Amino acid sequence: MSTALDTLARPISLGKLDLSSRFVMAPMTRKRSPGGVPTAENAAYYRRRAEHGIGLIITEGALIGHPSASHEDDVPRLTPGPAEEGWRLVVGEVHAAGGRIAAQIWHLGGERRPAGTAWTPDTIKGNGFDQLLRAYAESARTAVRAGFDAVEIHAAHGYLLDEFLWPRTNHRTDRYGGSPKERAAFPADVIRAVRENIPAEMPLIVRFSQFKERDYAARIADTPGELGDILASFAEAGADVLHASQRRFWEPAFDGDPANLAGWAKRLTGLPTITVGSVGLDRDRLADLATQDYDLVALGRVLLAHPDWVELARAGRGVRYRKTDEDTYF
Repeated sequence: MSTALDTLARPISLGKLDLSSRFVMAPMTRKRSPGGVPTAENAAYYRRRAEHGIGLIITEGALIGHPSASHEDDVPRLTPGPAEEGWRLVVGEVHAAGGRIAAQIWHLGGERRPAGTAWTPDTIKGNGFDQLLRAYAESARTAVRAGFDAVEIHAAHGYLLDEFLWPRTNHRTDRYGGSPKERAAFPADVIRAVRENIPAEMPLIVRFSQFKERDYAARIADTPGELGDILASFAEAGADVLHASQRRFWEPAFDGDPANLAGWAKRLTGLPTITVGSVGLDRDRLADLATQDYDLVALGRVLLAHPDWVELARAGRGVRYRKTDEDTYF
């Protein structure tokens, strides 16, 4: 186990972005941004994680500037004005601690929306696609101005872009629906729009998953070939890194092969990958971090209780997740 943790504590580069370690802070919604504006409290929260061995912090999901993105007022936006200034404060604190930080861009789609108000693959009409692409592009430009080191697009867990990928929520018969490649077409358009509005050297991460927030057995791809079609579309559109979210990182993604979802993503595309899923919640599984094929490892809940989890774990101290005052929602 110590060998795996020591290896992950070594520096790595994503293109021209140098990271102090291969540990990543996974995005976790905090619901502590009044009016969608990050505060000094948010900045201090992220800085605490940057101070203790985390190479890259990925923010909680930040909403694009479109009325359909969410109805929640305490989830941060990534839009010009006060929200941009709030994120600039967050970025400044993380950089002052020697860390690097990526902005995660988010649209909830049908999840957590009152009936009849959600924009989903089956309800978007007319120029709605152009509106969304412009909003994603504006959030990307905002991230650049705020000083972020990278951008992540949230295309996982049953939110809007993942709803396009999942045949159960995408019944379109135009170019945005049908085969796995066709279902990936709008997420790929979003990736392309973001890529065109950030510097060429800025890493663009795409987070994807099989499972949904309310359906752990869901799958966007039943075979490696179907997954390859989806991820190839992401790569061709400009994705640099794939963040493969699964509930338990040690579980195989497909029958007959031990590779997890991040391992398959790397095998299918050759791109750097991030694995995530209950890392640190089961101490006996930490040794498995050395047996898989991926580049970075993301930590979620354990960092809420223990911002210094990486240092504690490398020192051989057993630490587990426990609720804290920062664990109000994610």
